[in-house]
Amino acid sequence: MITVSGNNTFEEKQACCGCGACAEICPAGCIRMEADAEGFLYPCVDADRCIGCGLCEKHCPVTAAGADEPFPQEGYIVQILDEEVRRQSTAGGAFTAIARHVLQQGGVVFGAAYTEGFKVRHVGVDREEELWRFRNSKYVQSETAQAFKEAGQYLQQGRYVCFSGTPCQIEGLLNYLSGKYRGGRQRPETEGAGEKDRKAPECRDGIFEKLVTVDVVCHAVPSPLVFEKYVRMQKKRFGDRMASILFREKHFGYKYSTMTVRDGEGRDLYAHGIDTDPMLRAFFSDVCDRPSCYACRFKKRYRRSDFTIWDCYTVYQFDPRMDDDRGTTRVLVHSEKGREVFAQIRESLRWSAVEPDALTAGVREMFHSVEVSGRREAFMRDAAVLGGRALFQKWFPEDWKVRAERTARNVLVRTGLYSGAKKMLFRIRSGRK
Repeated sequence: MITVSGNNTFEEKQACCGCGACAEICPAGCIRMEADAEGFLYPCVDADRCIGCGLCEKHCPVTAAGADEPFPQEGYIVQILDEEVRRQSTAGGAFTAIARHVLQQGGVVFGAAYTEGFKVRHVGVDREEELWRFRNSKYVQSETAQAFKEAGQYLQQGRYVCFSGTPCQIEGLLNYLSGKYRGGRQRPETEGAGEKDRKAPECRDGIFEKLVTVDVVCHAVPSPLVFEKYVRMQKKRFGDRMASILFREKHFGYKYSTMTVRDGEGRDLYAHGIDTDPMLRAFFSDVCDRPSCYACRFKKRYRRSDFTIWDCYTVYQFDPRMDDDRGTTRVLVHSEKGREVFAQIRESLRWSAVEPDALTAGVREMFHSVEVSGRREAFMRDAAVLGGRALFQKWFPEDWKVRAERTARNVLVRTGLYSGAKKMLFRIRSGRK
């Protein structure tokens, strides 16, 4: 619920995912998204202009989040046949295949991309040559509100739109569109239907007919402020040579991806994995996540998107022939529209059908929120005042243990033993012999 304090700022921070749907749906234009001390966006309300219509609360994805109600799904593991695209992609390149299909229909594709200064925002592109902007994960919350408006305008013009994002962003988009443009159903009529008869949430009416939505299974979204400190730290280290930052570069292969800094010629200046890169260590320590991520309302299997996509490190469990350490994507298809699209892109993919129950089994990020770290409050307090180098050296120093772990991983990778070691670790964690 949007509440206003004496300073006209949002108070219940665990109840806001920062999608910006409230600001875009407001008929009085009295809501704007502003960053707090941690760098996360929240609605700021001009109480004097508010007309009390309640549309902001009605279309908030957090307050409107539905239950995890079963409906028929299809599951796949996929690899795009374009090997250069797969190399550039975080996993198997499934999103590019979907995006290409939409562009071929004269459509527009929206996704998270770097803008000036490595800010992460949702942007729309209508040329295949620009799809590279959406490849490779960005472990930082993107700004989406303006993209919601632009997507709606393209749909109103009769163009196809593909929109990718985290589950909360996709729900925010659908809520915004359903409120802004009448004629699109948010949910199917399933009252009285048995589980076999229940259908996936479809948006096939009006402008929704040409909307294809893709959500990514999300661990959590870290603070843009912390990433900004990281960027400044790397900029001081590499200066004008730093041209790009890649969160999930396959420097050592898919199973041990790295945070990579490259120059303008595409040469790697820096490539460190989860064991030593301070931004990745902060992210996976859950010390800098958005407050709503600790009580996420969208951790569920049955979703309103057309597709859900995520990593498949354990591809060998489903189809050993596809286990080449170059990247594989799990794809969960939720809707009839999604099935139609997948049928049309199959020729561009190497794929194998997997029962949805097996595909989603043990995927913690799909069902469980991250836990609040006991160090979060102190870390974020330091993030507000310290420079990047001082912040990361204090909280994630590269001591002898960190260097030893990096050396051990590198040895395993170079000797070809890393993949086998990860398989063994997975079996131990899953209780297999």
